[in-house]
Amino acid sequence: MNCTKIVIDTKTQTYPIFIGKSLIPKMRFLLKKNLKNFEKCLVIVDKNVPKKILKKIIKILNKKQLSIFQFKANELNKSQKSLESILKILLKENFSRQDCLITIGGGITGDLGGFAASVFKRGIQLVNMPTTLLAQVDSCIGGKTGINTKYGKNLVGSFYQPKLVISDTELLESLPRREIICGYAEILKHSLIADKNFFNFLQKNISQILNLKAPFLEKAIIKSCKIKKLIVEKDEKESGIRKILNLGHTFAHAYEASLGYSKILNHGEAVILGIKSASKFSLKNKILKIADYQSIISHLNNANLSHDIKIFFSLKDIDKIISFMLTDKKNISKSINLILLKKIGSTQYNKNFSKNKIKLFLKNELTN
Repeated sequence: MNCTKIVIDTKTQTYPIFIGKSLIPKMRFLLKKNLKNFEKCLVIVDKNVPKKILKKIIKILNKKQLSIFQFKANELNKSQKSLESILKILLKENFSRQDCLITIGGGITGDLGGFAASVFKRGIQLVNMPTTLLAQVDSCIGGKTGINTKYGKNLVGSFYQPKLVISDTELLESLPRREIICGYAEILKHSLIADKNFFNFLQKNISQILNLKAPFLEKAIIKSCKIKKLIVEKDEKESGIRKILNLGHTFAHAYEASLGYSKILNHGEAVILGIKSASKFSLKNKILKIADYQSIISHLNNANLSHDIKIFFSLKDIDKIISFMLTDKKNISKSINLILLKKIGSTQYNKNFSKNKIKLFLKNELTN
């Protein structure tokens, strides 16, 4: 099979990720090889996935008792209501633990479907088929699942590893550029937290990656997956080093929530803003040197990815942003836990700051 196989080996599950072109026709073989035999299958699919792709997959699964749950994948629908709809199908059709749930879509689809798989009868076989760049390089790996609430993002969820991940890079060709940029945010994050050489590769090849050119795109996806693999294998449940994968995300999740998870700012764009904020905060606190900070900002500017939080927020929004930052899962006390950069390729985690210090930082960012 002409593809790359990466094996994730955690304490709870060992499973393969297959990355390459034209993997959908190989789906029957991959399911048979990596899953226990199942009779029933529930496919959870984002309505944005092209109909011809879904038809191909249904044809491959036609010998199974097949149910389909289609939904408009956005942060507002990553909800208790959607979860209940999925569980209702599984219960009504009397799925067993050995049966299968397949997610087809981006990170939202994987998070929602993965959470449903984890809670139904305490665990059903799960397969992820990520169709966005963000999902292929980040959210499909590592077993984080969950839903949003009015109190914040991903506050209700579980760690639940899939049995199999199929990342068909051909599926990325139908994505709008905005979605490609969202995925690139996570690729950039991986380089900043773990590998300066990878950052240098991105510096040279960002245009080819954003235009989905081979072999640059595949190299970026594979490298991102390998970085996340090493971190997740060391710390599956995010008790230590896995926290570094949240670089920029404490700011990002608060920005998204403050805007009501609207289309104005999607997750990947929020991550870029969050990386900028975390880098600037690292600089202001004398953790990150000016040269590395300038390299990061220059990289974003050269690719026309550097937005300013002043476009989205004003001084009156600071208290709302802080309130969401205070609900972040990494927090232990009343302080706010941030992942910060020491240099490109190296982070500092478990650093706690008072809400007043972050409030002052945001005030300066919104006025200067």
